[in-house]
Order: sequence, then C-alpha cells, then structure tokens
Amino acid sequence: MEDYFKSQNIINILWRWKIHLGVLIIAAILLSAFFSSSLFITPLFKSFAIVYPSNVSPYSDESETEQMMQIFQSKDIRDSLIKKFDLPRHYGVDPNGKYFLSTLLWEYGKKVKITKTPYSAVSIEVLDKDPKQACDMVNEIMNQYNFKVRNMHKEKFLEVVNNYRTIVNLKKMELDSISNVGNELGTKYGLLDYPNQTREVMRAYLSGGGSGKHSGSEVKKLKKNMEEKGGERELLSQLMVSETKDYSTLKLDYDRAVLDYNRNFTYVNVLNKPFVSDKKSYPVRWVIVVLSTLAVLVLGIMVIGIVEHRRVYNSRKDSNI
Repeated sequence: MEDYFKSQNIINILWRWKIHLGVLIIAAILLSAFFSSSLFITPLFKSFAIVYPSNVSPYSDESETEQMMQIFQSKDIRDSLIKKFDLPRHYGVDPNGKYFLSTLLWEYGKKVKITKTPYSAVSIEVLDKDPKQACDMVNEIMNQYNFKVRNMHKEKFLEVVNNYRTIVNLKKMELDSISNVGNELGTKYGLLDYPNQTREVMRAYLSGGGSGKHSGSEVKKLKKNMEEKGGERELLSQLMVSETKDYSTLKLDYDRAVLDYNRNFTYVNVLNKPFVSDKKSYPVRWVIVVLSTLAVLVLGIMVIGIVEHRRVYNSRKDSNI
C-alpha cells in the first residue's frame, strides 16, 4: 500500500509538470530531427558483398575464410583503394595535417568493414556519401584480392618452375652425355644392340667365322670390342632407360608447374554482389530522435525530482519555524 501511494505521488508530481515535460519532449523531437538532418550529418550509403574463398589452400592453422579476411585487411589492398579513389580528398583529410595518416586510416576503418559471417563467409561493407563509389570500392576490394592472391601464387609457382627447370636441364644434359657415349661406342666400336649382337657374333664365331655377312677377321674384331666395351654398352643402355624414365617424370611435373604458373583463376566466389544503394544507411534519424527524446525526458524527470525535493524540504523547514 505504501508503494502504491509513492507511485501515485510520483504520477501526481509529473502531472503537475505535464506542460513543462510536453514542451521538453516536443523541443527534443524537433531539435534532434533538425540536427540529424543532412545539414549537419552527411548521409552515408552502404554497399556490401558476401563472398567465399575459392582456389586457395589454408596457411598454418588458419581456415580459408580467416586467410581471406587477413588479405582483405592487408596494407596493399588498403593503399590501392586510397590511391585509386583519392580517399584523402574524398574524406576531406588535409594531407599537410600533423595527423594526416592516423586520421585517414581512422576514416577508412570507419567506412570499410571486413567481417566473418556465422556461416564462414566474409562480408565486405563500405559506407560512403556517394552510393556509386561505395559499390565501386566493394568491387575494387574483390579485384585487388584476386590480384594479390594471383601474384602470391605466381611468386610461389615461379620458384617451383625454376627449380624444376634446373633439374630437368641437368637431367637432359645427363641424357645427352649418355647418348654421346653410346653413339661413340656405336661408330667407333660397332656396338649398337649389345644383346642381339652378342648372339650373332657367338653364332658366327662358333660356326667358323668366315661365312655369312661377316668375315672371320670382322667377327674377331667385333668380339674383341664386345669383350672390352660390351659391359659399358650394356650399362649405358640400362642407364639410358632409367634416366629417360626419370626425365619423363620430371618433365611432366615441370609442365604442370608451368601450367599452374600461367593459370589465371579467380579466388572469390561472390554470393551477394554489391549494388548501388538508393537509400541512406546512416544516420538513422528515428533512432536519434527516439534516443534523444528519451534522454531529455529522463533528464527532465530528474530535474523535476530535485526541484520537488527542494520544495518539500523548504516547506517543512518553514512549518517548523
């Protein structure tokens, strides 16, 4: 019952001050609506895109999405946007000012937001007074991401290509050296096909050596050459087969590395494409008006409470006198 009378007393007090409170509320609404207009606050338009990473592999313990966010927030992409859109002039930052860079980066950080969505996608949001530039900046961030990732991949693939090229060239030189020695054994010693020549020479030698295609002296000479150089010729043949197989494998890996280096993939899957907004995103005037009115109303009630408390105190003090 006591609480009821207290509440009733508060209501009665506020009712006595209803005109004052009404004037405060109306003034708060009018003033907050006026000061939140475009005359005082530059309206900003939002453009955004929702993207997923593509054709990339994660580094360390980072996921592809976290890696994408890191690259989106990199200095290279930020500096490219600042240069392309002349953001110091666009944001009205004095290039000769003492805190030029800090102010510019602060403005950029307020206007450009890179966040992770609950579904492991990446959201790119840009606020700008020019709705078309906001959309263009979102597209440029994605273009710069593709450019940077492509360059990073090309840099790494170029290392792989150069390494494979060196190994392939060395393997080719080894094959040429083996081939030259084989050609020398063939032209100088007549050793061309060691297994077949061995059978033919032994057949001719055992049959007397003078009949057939070769004379006895030729058979003996070839037999001598085979005894002296046959093992080397057979070793070269086996080595040629092994080295040719290794060369073919390396050449295939080299061709794949060159293919990876020359590919021009895109690294962004765009789920929601950016568009030119036709409605401002900031400021939200009704929120400003409501919050300002509530703040003024609370402040007015506090002032009324203080005034009423002093009035009651003075009244009691006078009655005691």
